[in-house]
Amino acid sequence: MKAYIAVDMEGISGVVIPEQLGHGRLFYQEARRMLVNDTNAVVAGALAGGADEVLVEDAHSSGFNFIYEELHPDAEYITGGAHQQRFPFLEGADVMFLVGYHAMSGTANAVRDHTMSSASYQDIWINGAPAGEIMIDALIAGAHGVPVGLVTGDDKACGEARALLGNIETAQVKQAIGRHAARMLSPQRARELLQAKARRTVERVSELTPLGAPPTNTVRIRYNSTDLVDRIYFDGKACTKIDSRTVEYRGDGVLETLSAAKLIQPYSAPGEATL
Repeated sequence: MKAYIAVDMEGISGVVIPEQLGHGRLFYQEARRMLVNDTNAVVAGALAGGADEVLVEDAHSSGFNFIYEELHPDAEYITGGAHQQRFPFLEGADVMFLVGYHAMSGTANAVRDHTMSSASYQDIWINGAPAGEIMIDALIAGAHGVPVGLVTGDDKACGEARALLGNIETAQVKQAIGRHAARMLSPQRARELLQAKARRTVERVSELTPLGAPPTNTVRIRYNSTDLVDRIYFDGKACTKIDSRTVEYRGDGVLETLSAAKLIQPYSAPGEATL
């Protein structure tokens, strides 16, 4: 059984402020260790649950945040290449975990709420529904026939995941108080929870269903500024200007539509799941 683990950083246990989240920031090195420790706990749980192949992608920012020498020895890792395919080697996975994820842009009292890029996007809708990275990545997984079985992060991210994906496993490692504050589990208890939930997810794989999408899809984006919209070519069919900051993209297949909207790099998947 192959488990594919995508790891973001804002939802990692112990992470709450911007100074933890990027190269050269004051508390980034400490946060990298938190990232590795949470990741290792999930890997250990997946292996204990019966996974015989575990592939982990660093999905935060540059894709180069792990401390390589401290990673669990029985998984393999994808690092770097922030502008490549979002999830290389996803094909053939039995389940996907979204570890250290955060709530969508605009979620009240959520730690570091945003969708893809705080600098570029204010709001995103997919097929009329408000969308965050949990939905986007679950749709990418679903296009490959892979279900998302575990989401970890704060209470708002976990609630968003359950509302979208139903009775999956979630691991709430912190309770958000605001954008830069949370009530935390201790590191040891957070990692015990992550390991137990990862194990349970693998044990429940047969119960999980990939998130499907209709044959024709729309992605509507409200950008942060008018100049971002001014750079876009509108043909009135595949790409339509709604107002000075809002654009709608329409396409066949959710991967193609997300690619046209430049939310992911172009790539194809065999046999996209449909509703």
